[in-house]
Amino acid sequence: MGGQGKPLILLHGLAGSSRELIPTAEALRADFRVILLDQRGHGQSTRRPADLSREAFVDDVVHLMQTRFPGERCVLIGQSMGAHTVFLTAAARPDLVDRLVMLEGHAAGNEDPASVAQIGKFFAAWPTPFEDEAAARRYLGDETIAGAWIADLEPTGNGLQPRFDADVMEQVITAVHKPRWAEWESLEVPALAVFAKDGMFAHQDKDELIRRRPETTRIDLQAGSHDAHLDAFDEWINALRQWLNPRARMPSRRPGRLNVDC
Repeated sequence: MGGQGKPLILLHGLAGSSRELIPTAEALRADFRVILLDQRGHGQSTRRPADLSREAFVDDVVHLMQTRFPGERCVLIGQSMGAHTVFLTAAARPDLVDRLVMLEGHAAGNEDPASVAQIGKFFAAWPTPFEDEAAARRYLGDETIAGAWIADLEPTGNGLQPRFDADVMEQVITAVHKPRWAEWESLEVPALAVFAKDGMFAHQDKDELIRRRPETTRIDLQAGSHDAHLDAFDEWINALRQWLNPRARMPSRRPGRLNVDC
């Protein structure tokens, strides 16, 4: 996306792509050199990669940083699954990461196999190919995330297809759902955790993330769903700008919470 300043990499969530983070990139590129990455199994990257481990996702980001920004430390920002990739990358290679932001991300995982299977069944049930966008809208509904999925559908000779496979998504989320507290607690770089008002995590989950790593800064948005980068965009960008500005950011080893007003 171009831009000036320190390199910044944006990572989307499960079944998403870099397309949904283009508005975030555009809002930040005045101060950063912004890269958007389609993570493996998503978007225009390899649809069915052989390795779907969390380590493989981390290796992709490390490779990007080392080849595109050699000798520099990058800012990493991720949403949901992308947030998970972000903190694991920073834990594995703190020498390459300046700081990180997690939107609606967590380290606790979810070892309930039924929840993983439910996600796989949801995507597998899509009656694809959709004849057109109107057909996709009738099935997927009017939620903000549905709009992002529809915008990302790939035209084919038979209609519109998602840019991911349901069984791949199930394998990916299975790995994400394994607890990674050791990596979270070992983080050496400044970290910001952003949670939406109507997001995925309960109050005790949010509190536990900070209790496990008290030097983390936490921002609770006053609006938005799990996809707050889409449905609470202005507040999300305001939170990012507050924290990414070194003059506004709290010291890296000091705990605390920032209240954000648009």
